[in-house]
Amino acid sequence: MAVPFKIDLRGKTAVVTGGGGVLCSAFCEALAECGASVAVLDLTVERAAATADRIRAQGGQALPLGADVLDRESLQKALVQIEASFGAVDILINGAGGNNPKAQTTKEYLFPEDLDGGPDESVKTFFDLDPAGVNFVFNLNFLGTLLPTQVFAKELAKRSGTVINISSMNAFRPLTKIPAYSAAKSAVSNLTQWLAVHFSKVGVRVNAIAPGFFVTDQNRALLYDADGKPTPRTDKILAHTPMNRFGEPSDLIGTLLYLCDANASGFVNGTVIPVDGGFAAYSGV
Repeated sequence: MAVPFKIDLRGKTAVVTGGGGVLCSAFCEALAECGASVAVLDLTVERAAATADRIRAQGGQALPLGADVLDRESLQKALVQIEASFGAVDILINGAGGNNPKAQTTKEYLFPEDLDGGPDESVKTFFDLDPAGVNFVFNLNFLGTLLPTQVFAKELAKRSGTVINISSMNAFRPLTKIPAYSAAKSAVSNLTQWLAVHFSKVGVRVNAIAPGFFVTDQNRALLYDADGKPTPRTDKILAHTPMNRFGEPSDLIGTLLYLCDANASGFVNGTVIPVDGGFAAYSGV
């Protein structure tokens, strides 16, 4: 892929979780373009392989691996394979995450008529949220960041390196209807700061990128209807994004490379950087 600028990652190994997704596959390709050997981890190995194939087609080095970020044994097996293929890990991108309908409300607001079942039993209020769904979302985003960091950053701490977590603008300003996802991403941001302090004596920097609104496989159905027309939620999002568009994966690459390059960001530690088209800066007036 075309990167906005190149940093020298030759001889470096990068691990990217969620590497088969829209955003994280772009991360993988950008890191490979800068010379890194990239371990592409995804729950679905076929998705990881598709990303790795694109990297190899451009002459890069990539290793696709099926791995579950909620299973330490799965991550440990991946680490063994990565070290056998590429050597020691230098960069960890914690990109795996997501939401679940069981952890969402139907409406943005609670109305009196929604209490006690209300006239429409299909309406799911805050009081109807499925604890199992909330648990899944929180685990996927928070534990799905913590566990890979435990496995891979232990190797980083023996040498030095960088960890980049993927938070969200939800961590700064929670969105309606998705309380579990917003809370989980807030936890990721807090964990980023905690880890930055904790790892500061072993040469490991920890930062996070907080994307605004990007169209991914997970949220596409919420943003566009079956005919490809924008939904009312899309209209609201764009009306509150001063740049009046969704982000593109390429919009994240400059921040990613900046944080990966110790020459550029060697004293940057514990930050959560918004990339949101001005969404957080806009009051709506």
